[in-house]
Order: sequence, then structure tokens, then C-alpha cells
Amino acid sequence: MHDVRTKLQPLLPRVARGEVDAFDACIERYSPLVWSLAKKFLRDAAGLEDLVQEIFIDIWRNAGRFDALKASESTWIAIIARRRVIDRLRREARESELALVETANVSSVDKGYSQVDAGDDARRAHELLAVLPPEQRRVILMSVVDGLTHQEIATHTGIPLGTVKIHIRRGLEQTAQALRTRTPEGRS
Repeated sequence: MHDVRTKLQPLLPRVARGEVDAFDACIERYSPLVWSLAKKFLRDAAGLEDLVQEIFIDIWRNAGRFDALKASESTWIAIIARRRVIDRLRREARESELALVETANVSSVDKGYSQVDAGDDARRAHELLAVLPPEQRRVILMSVVDGLTHQEIATHTGIPLGTVKIHIRRGLEQTAQALRTRTPEGRS
């Protein structure tokens, strides 16, 4: 007779080995946990689905770091989910603060000219980013667009933390310098 209290077989070591069926089983087993944690903090349905997907991608990427001696699988997954939820909330807070600042700046000057200027600056910044080395451009975009911390970028890319910081600093300095050296006609 099968005892219902038997311990569930760990899935994360199998996920770490790349077993597709193990990842599917992991999603099936832990979806209720991940969804309940995500729903506590996020109300937007589309954003919630994206967040849950991000959490499971993070679980998949980091499954090899799971240590059964330190935590149970469900605890480890809850920690990953909680961290991703906090990251999302921080990113949304930064974005809303930035939107407020941009709104205040635009309303304090003639909107027509400021929108043209912003569009020109955005296009020029995009052009300048395009000439940066690919690895440098990638970490800058992960930082500025995705709102990831330097440590998160290092973890996601496998690039040493110090190198991530140097790439971001040098790339932003180079881009800012090029933007500052524009002539009045808007050309470098």
C-alpha cells in the first residue's frame, strides 16, 4: 500500500540535468505555490503571467544551485519567487518615479520642442549604443531597460561582477560624452 505521506522525489536535480519532463513536472507541482506568492503582490493579470513565467525561467536557470541540505525544494522555489517578485516591484517603482520626473520636466517646457528633443536624444543614444561592443551594450541594456542590479546581471550572464560594473560605467561614459559633444544642429 502506498503511503500518502511519502516524500515527493526532488525534481530540481533532474531539471538541472536538462530533463524536459522534470521541468514540466516542476511547473505542475509548484505552480500553485508560485502563483499564490505572485498574486499577493501583483494585481495586473498580464503582468502576473509574465512574472510567473520569469520565476519559472529563473528556477530552470538556477536549478543546479539547489542544495537539499540547506532547504526543501518548495522553500528554495518560494525564495526564488519572492526575490523575483521583489525585483519586479522595485523595477515598477523606479519606472513610475521616472515617469513622474519625465512628466514634470515635459510640463515645465514647451511640449512640442521637448518631445522633438527627447526623440532626437533617444535616437542618438540608440545609435551610440549600437556601436558599443556587444557584451558592453548587453549589460547596459540589462541594467537600464530591464532594471537588473549589477549582481543580477553577473548571475544571469556569468560575467564577473567587477567586469559588469566596468562595462556599464565605460559604456555609459562613452555614450554620455558622445551626446555632450553634439553640435547645435544635433550632429556629432
